Amino acid sequence: MGLQLCYVIVGMLVLFAIFDLIVGVTNDAVNFLNSSIGSKAAPFFIIMTVASLGILAGVTFSGGMMEVARKGIFHPQFFTMPELLTIFLAVMITDILLLDLFNTHGLPTSTTVSIVFELLGAAVAVSIIKIMATPDSTMELWDYINTAKAMAIVGGILLSIVVAFFSGALMQFISRLIFTFDYQDRLKRYGALWGGVAMTAITFFILVKGAKGATFMDAQTVSWIKANSLVIQAGIFGVSAVIFQILISFFKVNILKPIVLIGTFALAMAFAANDLVNFIGVPLAGLNAFQSALASSDPLTVTMAALSKKVHSQTSIMLVAGFIMVITLWLSKKARTVTETEIRLGQQDEGTEKFESIWLSRKIVNLFDSLFGTVKNLAPERMIDIISQRLSPVQESKKLSQAPKPSFDLVRAAVNLMVASAVVSFATSLKLPLSTTYVTFMVAMGSSFSDQAWGRESAVYRVTGVLTVVGGWFMTAFIAFVAAFIFANILFYLKIPGFFILFVFSGYMIRKNHRTHKVQEKNKEDIRIYNLHKVENFQESVSQTFDHLAFLLKDIRESLDIAFDALFLEDLNTLRQERMRVKHFQNSTNIIIANIFKILRLLSKGQQGVSYNFYQIIRRLQKLTDGHRDTVIRSSMHVSNRHKGLLEVQIAELKEVKKVFLNIIFLAETAFRDKQIVDCQEAVEQFHYLRELVDDYNENQIKRIRDDSSKTRLSILFYAISGNCVMMAKQNVKLLDIFNESFKLNQKCS
Repeated sequence: MGLQLCYVIVGMLVLFAIFDLIVGVTNDAVNFLNSSIGSKAAPFFIIMTVASLGILAGVTFSGGMMEVARKGIFHPQFFTMPELLTIFLAVMITDILLLDLFNTHGLPTSTTVSIVFELLGAAVAVSIIKIMATPDSTMELWDYINTAKAMAIVGGILLSIVVAFFSGALMQFISRLIFTFDYQDRLKRYGALWGGVAMTAITFFILVKGAKGATFMDAQTVSWIKANSLVIQAGIFGVSAVIFQILISFFKVNILKPIVLIGTFALAMAFAANDLVNFIGVPLAGLNAFQSALASSDPLTVTMAALSKKVHSQTSIMLVAGFIMVITLWLSKKARTVTETEIRLGQQDEGTEKFESIWLSRKIVNLFDSLFGTVKNLAPERMIDIISQRLSPVQESKKLSQAPKPSFDLVRAAVNLMVASAVVSFATSLKLPLSTTYVTFMVAMGSSFSDQAWGRESAVYRVTGVLTVVGGWFMTAFIAFVAAFIFANILFYLKIPGFFILFVFSGYMIRKNHRTHKVQEKNKEDIRIYNLHKVENFQESVSQTFDHLAFLLKDIRESLDIAFDALFLEDLNTLRQERMRVKHFQNSTNIIIANIFKILRLLSKGQQGVSYNFYQIIRRLQKLTDGHRDTVIRSSMHVSNRHKGLLEVQIAELKEVKKVFLNIIFLAETAFRDKQIVDCQEAVEQFHYLRELVDDYNENQIKRIRDDSSKTRLSILFYAISGNCVMMAKQNVKLLDIFNESFKLNQKCS
């Protein structure tokens, strides 16, 4: 590797540092935004401004962490500058691709784990190359790798998962016992003391423990803060408690809101201090290696022992990185996607669940249910009753039933921020780059578990979500190691051609992820159409529900039209796309059904006819979407298994069936959309025609079975699709009839 190429690589590392800051903040914004956004502690603009200030403050505390990238995973004195640049370039390419992939799918992963295992994978690759190149050398692989430090980092990360979950659960349990869900009155009595404790905990870890890593503090200032830490904390507790009491008594302020905002600032600050190394640590280490090599007489062969020494980070570089992080925070759409995952897993009330249940989540829920049942049987009944009363969310839910609710309340938001910022900042003071994602996610899951947000209606889905995210963390480590190992080999052996290959590959993957994210966002917008936000007015709610039915029928009609044509052409890619949309239709149906439940709560006892109609809508909708799902999945599986395609005569018959069937859906869709009572006779006549048509075609199919022109799988597929069309057409006719009757009743009610 020539010196000119090294210049190019250093320049690319600086450029990749900017990209890594963007994808890294997109992933980690979930860490400090979720609690304030989920609890609606303040307007979105204020929350983002507070978080931005926290990031800018935090980057100045990250100086001590930068050493991890230089010497935390491997021993730099055994590598030359070109070898280190190869390692660092492989790491940065891997990191950008990996984080962008997880961001696209809305899964919060660990930037710390990714950077650690990327450094490990690339360093192992180059170390093996060096060992193979010098067979007479006495050096072994573990001589190149700083195994003790790497294991300490990994161990600290794994330990933090357990500590964060149980710390969040315990603190939330204690806080809820003190304040209950109806916390306003109790907050007036001793909220100032609780707020003082919260502020003391936050500032103790941020100021006292984090001061050692600050780039702007000299050793004398740090020593003074450390020597007077108890006095400082006592002063903070006293001052904050007095201020909070004044706010409560004289200004009637809900002090949990400023506490949550201060906690957001603290956690954003802790995130920037702890995680900035994940984004710019490697490029800065590459720049340091390049500068050290240029100062020597032979820059291409001199070993990088200079990186083992302590290097003071420049505050200006940290601030520039901080500003890039802030800009990304405000502009990134993917950051919102990642944030939604954790908020939905921790929401207090039932809602649309992002994850399905799996056998492992069911086993875990059953295990904990049995465990808590045993504890209840052993504990005194009086104590169980008292705890249950104080932990019951019913009273607060009733108060908020007519207003848009936050995903969880301010008490839990404050606990999440207080515990997470304390754990992250303490790790930063020990120069352990533990994962802020792991900590904040597990604290949030612990507090939601303790708050009984994982009720019987949602526990299996929430546990599945947690298992999915945690499983993604282990996949992060594996993918990071393997990808960095491969990329390092490509760069070392192919050099310039290898770099261009990886550069083009990276551009292709990022563009593909961007397209995937746009499709996902469109699907979310489609789902939002079906949300019924206002249920106070009966007539308006009924009208909106039929609007939603029109949207759903339109989507189903278009989906079946595409699926039929793809089956006829044996277009597997299109069928797979429609199969992926099946869950979208199921979710849409579930939301409409949930909306109907909300409407039913508005009905008086004398409106039994109306309630029966809504029950019929639910029943017909479920059958309709079941028929759509079965048709799409059967078609997709048939083509995917490479079975023989439909005969030309079967295609011609199914095309005629499709034409009549889709027209029936269109009649119902138009009626719902235009809110016009229609004569059902046309739909009924078309349904009878469709049924007679299918009967005739079934007779034809029997003849094909007898003469063996239609094999078994073809016959099964033909009968299933034609039968589903008749069944779904019937549901649309029934929905039309229900609409006419409901519309007349609705006019009478108005």
